[in-house]
Amino acid sequence: MRDRTAVFVVFALNGAALGSWAPRTPALSERVNASPGVFGLALLGASVGMLIAASVSGRLIERHGARAVVAGSTIIACAALPMIGFSTSVALLAGALFVLGASVGALDVAMNVAGVEVERRSGRAFMPILHAGFSFGALAGSVAAGFAASHQWSPGRHLTVAALSALVVLAFVITAVPGARPVHTEPVEKPRVPPIKRPVLWLLAAIALFSAIAEGASSDWSALLMTSVHGVGDGAAAFAYSGFALAMALARLAGAWLQNRFGATRALAVGAGIAAAGLVLAAVASLPVFGFIGFALAGAGLAAAFPIALSLAGASGKRADGTGGERELAFVTAIAYTGFLAGPPLIGGIAQVTSLSVSFLFVGLTAALIVPSAVAAARARKREEAAEPVAR
Repeated sequence: MRDRTAVFVVFALNGAALGSWAPRTPALSERVNASPGVFGLALLGASVGMLIAASVSGRLIERHGARAVVAGSTIIACAALPMIGFSTSVALLAGALFVLGASVGALDVAMNVAGVEVERRSGRAFMPILHAGFSFGALAGSVAAGFAASHQWSPGRHLTVAALSALVVLAFVITAVPGARPVHTEPVEKPRVPPIKRPVLWLLAAIALFSAIAEGASSDWSALLMTSVHGVGDGAAAFAYSGFALAMALARLAGAWLQNRFGATRALAVGAGIAAAGLVLAAVASLPVFGFIGFALAGAGLAAAFPIALSLAGASGKRADGTGGERELAFVTAIAYTGFLAGPPLIGGIAQVTSLSVSFLFVGLTAALIVPSAVAAARARKREEAAEPVAR
């Protein structure tokens, strides 16, 4: 099996983990007998776990290699899924979600490090296609969850089957995942610049953060915008995010070609412009059809932002011996996760003070900020390359 195929499958497994449990929240909420507010606090456990794991996983991957962390974190995630399904209290559910979030957070960084290794071996951009694997995995997981729910499978039974299936797939692909334990050949006494002191990484983190805020707003608030502002029914409103997700998945398949053809900065800038226009259209258009079109444009425009930012972060940490990038990628990922964590409440607060339409104008502006951040990151990279080289 080719390394890029194996990493694509790992990305799909990560997406499938999200797609498997998230659609079962109604049944999970009923099982633990939680009010919406209390259930929301339980769901926060997954976000906290992801943020903590992403912050510390860089050193773990640097020491043991991406392949080992991919294997270990996937196994832990597969153990957490049945724990979620069989939880009988809010506390148990929050704990299981924390374990799942932590394992997925480590997996997220490790699979992206493996993706950077694929790019280094091939000499071409490939990260957007790998992230398309995540999108299609999430879609497959959600379809399977819908099938399980419609056939009255309990969350415990469904998530156990999903976990066992993921373990079987992992066994077939793990040996082809690049990133065995790295062997550094550079002198250990050469200085390394910490990620926190590198402006280019802060700018790449800003790109990922802005993309995460816009993506989180679209997933959590698009249906409500369509019902409250555009007056469509609940069933039709759900298709707003479906269009967003499908457009993002399809656009990611073309994202690598665009990056190779036009360069990372242009791909980021053009995509951000399209996303910003789509979000503004969804916020201000008078006809519902333009709302659906707007969210599809937003999904397509944001498709390459997150994967390109992570790809550039990994590349910025490359050493002369061909290794490196783990800490840089973990740094950018951890900051981006704060967007998924804080973005939805921020949008809700703006909507509370003004209106949901105004809040989506803010989201459109946030997406547009990717453009100057991408230009500034490109200039910062050039300044680093022109400066005296040091081991990172």
